[in-house]
Amino acid sequence: MFYFLSKAIDFVAMPLSIVFFLLLYSLFTSRRKARKTAAISAFVVLYLISNTFLVNAALNWWEPRQVNLRDIHEVYDVGVLLSGGLMDSNHPDEDHPVLGKRGDRVLQTFLLYKTGKIKKILITGTSSDQRIFLGKGETRLAARLMVKWGVPVEDIIFEEKARNTRENAKFSASILKQKFPSGKYVLITSAFHMRRSAGCFNKVGIQAATFPADFYGVYYQLRLQDFLIPDPGAIAAFSMLWHEWIGNVVYKLVGYT
Repeated sequence: MFYFLSKAIDFVAMPLSIVFFLLLYSLFTSRRKARKTAAISAFVVLYLISNTFLVNAALNWWEPRQVNLRDIHEVYDVGVLLSGGLMDSNHPDEDHPVLGKRGDRVLQTFLLYKTGKIKKILITGTSSDQRIFLGKGETRLAARLMVKWGVPVEDIIFEEKARNTRENAKFSASILKQKFPSGKYVLITSAFHMRRSAGCFNKVGIQAATFPADFYGVYYQLRLQDFLIPDPGAIAAFSMLWHEWIGNVVYKLVGYT
């Protein structure tokens, strides 16, 4: 029930959905003042979420700072890699795996392993039943790529039931407590998703260090056009961030973090 309810909230509360509902209301309401207010509100919301400067500032505030490999002096028994967008499985079968929009998580996990910062890799997350049956779930494709890069097969562990962050933590915790009861762990996921992920793992009794990947906030000299010209890329980035904020609030309310 929680899974389907969360998807419904995603649709209703997303920024573009709010703009759509405001415009729809402005078209059908018979009250002139309400129609004007709704139209102006839609314009303001659309301007704010398409403003590169504001969206970038929000991302930089929310995302943790990048961690340099040279600053990690600990060796962790397991690096826990959260799936979800790791691999692109929307194309016909190819002879090599293709990274998805969150593929940087895979690369950063590999770099942690290659530099000796982690001994084992646990990839957590499910895919469609058909892909799992065929051995082509996202976790398997990510593992196949890392094996091509030189990671031994025996150093990769799979958790393939989790449908959301809560289940990532819950099911991974069972594996970690069973196979590495006194181990040291590091959590690898997108920077914008790290707060909720770390909270979920802490809640199930897994105290893990964090290694954020897949950053969206940038640190450079912004241009005048970033303040004035609407950018569809900013809308996409803010929608992602807004989705994460809603998820963070919901998870706190239901006690998952």
